[in-house]
Amino acid sequence: MKQYLILILLSCAVLCGCQNNNALQQQPFKKIKQVDFSNVKIQDNFWTPRLKRHSTTTLAVCIDQIENQTGRIKNFENAAKKEGKHSGIYFDDSDVYKALEGIAYSLINNPDSVLEAKADEWIDKIAAAQEPDGYINTYYTLTGLDKRWTNMHMHEMYCAGHMIEAAVAYYHATGKRKLLDVSIKMAEHMMSLFGSGKRHWVSGHQEIELALVKLYNETQDERYLAFANWLIEERGHGYGIGWNNEPWESEYCQDDKPVREMSTIAGHAVRAMYLYCGMADVAALKNDTGYIDALNRLWEDVVLRKMYITGGIGSSRENEGFTEPYDLPNYDAYCETCASVGMVYWNSRMNQFTGDSKYIDVLERSMYNGALAGVSLNGDRFFYVNPLASLGNHHRKEWYGCACCPSQISRFMPSIGNYIYGVSKDAVWVNLYIGNRATFQLGKSDITLKMETNYPWQGKVKLTVENFSSPTKKEIRLRIPGWCDSYNVLVNGEREQNSVIEKGYVVVCRKWKSGDKIELALDMPVEVVASDPRVNENKGKRAIQRGPLVYCVEEMDNADSFEKLSFSSTTSYSFSFISDLLDGIVAIKANESGKNITLIPYYAWDNRDAGQMKVWIDYMEMN
Repeated sequence: MKQYLILILLSCAVLCGCQNNNALQQQPFKKIKQVDFSNVKIQDNFWTPRLKRHSTTTLAVCIDQIENQTGRIKNFENAAKKEGKHSGIYFDDSDVYKALEGIAYSLINNPDSVLEAKADEWIDKIAAAQEPDGYINTYYTLTGLDKRWTNMHMHEMYCAGHMIEAAVAYYHATGKRKLLDVSIKMAEHMMSLFGSGKRHWVSGHQEIELALVKLYNETQDERYLAFANWLIEERGHGYGIGWNNEPWESEYCQDDKPVREMSTIAGHAVRAMYLYCGMADVAALKNDTGYIDALNRLWEDVVLRKMYITGGIGSSRENEGFTEPYDLPNYDAYCETCASVGMVYWNSRMNQFTGDSKYIDVLERSMYNGALAGVSLNGDRFFYVNPLASLGNHHRKEWYGCACCPSQISRFMPSIGNYIYGVSKDAVWVNLYIGNRATFQLGKSDITLKMETNYPWQGKVKLTVENFSSPTKKEIRLRIPGWCDSYNVLVNGEREQNSVIEKGYVVVCRKWKSGDKIELALDMPVEVVASDPRVNENKGKRAIQRGPLVYCVEEMDNADSFEKLSFSSTTSYSFSFISDLLDGIVAIKANESGKNITLIPYYAWDNRDAGQMKVWIDYMEMN
């Protein structure tokens, strides 16, 4: 029986015959560059319908809520006129920016003049709300600019960070720089107040750090990178100030110690994810081994001791974050959707440093389970909290007062193409198995790859080299997921004799030519997974997964036996694709003592009638 926490860390490592690998192992800094999703056209039975619903439904829901159901856009209109009241929460501007980012990403692969016109309309209102000195935040414009920059909890830099991310995305999508110019003015305003020799500042909710790195990458202005670095270095020195000029809960905001000294993940989960992404981005550009060492310690702490089988993190509702190791309740699990998306962002960056597939294993787990569960199959309802068991009273909603998760999903879904491929000096890294056609560069070589697969339902993948202009040997590295024990690789119909496996990747090195084909077959059996024995909540229980998907039982499929459901070591399992169930899924049947138990993918629960659900199921060892 495999232990889940061991399973996700397994990766094989042997010496590879291509020359760049030793340098990769010795050099900790960023060696893999993400292939941008704008170069990846997804054509996939699993993801294409979801992306279509994102563009037609999810974005429409966000736009309607922002414009008509809440006062988010009205706040910008009022701020421009300097009249009226602010409605909602003080950080609601960020939802507008995240939805704008989602619109931008959707426009890149799905041009839509109506959607672009709506984004332009919003950007005009945002620009009109900016103060002459560059400051923009509708809460303080409408409640008193004299109070701005007095309370580090109030998310001013958090909102600014999301605006910067949206601005960079929209500039890439359309070439229009109006929002980018607004963002630059806000960045200049912040740097006029804060920095070395100026005022101290600790951002209560991290986000600005990674956004400033994006602004640096766009403008090549070194000051933005330096400011991001300065903000990270401000943490852990007692500068944090909360309401009424009082000290705040420093651990909650990851401000209890300097970042280089961090070794255990604590506090608010989403804040932690954004901080670690910012640290990784700065480390990659400034060759900061201190940041990387801290990130490695933090990664081991969360993955080995504080992560759910779904890739969800943050077990506590009290702080939307972490408690003690192995405290992983099921019914009361918090597992915020935003935190699962944050795990995707962070683990992608960690993989780019190391070329180690264990980070993509975690990324994939979080994406297919913790994050994907955050939106309904119809694309119109959202989870904020993602428990691993429910009494039947936990459901997705159309929106939330604090709506960070719907807007987060709106920007994450259209960008999933970011995580399929990476490139390094002499290699293409194939990380995720999603049907697509991608055109990009490896050094000076032009490459077009076509991937065909029925993943995650089946483990067969065909990769066709439609164009590879390099006259020299190059590597294609195929990730072998941590859950896979057996696989086969064929190149042009023959078993590849010269491939090796390194850090969880099969490395095929040759002179590639148009028409070459790689066929990868990943064995994908039903797995019965045991938790770490130190997780008291899961003693005497097991979970079921197949491939990257974690499964659960819903009451409506097992109404006669839900309260007494149990598996044993003699339980047999079968699976089949059911096209008319939950938009088409592979369902698992567990036969226990002549009774059938139906399991569905965790991401698909709560899309039918209300009822109980659980992931971890009672289990008995039989003699």
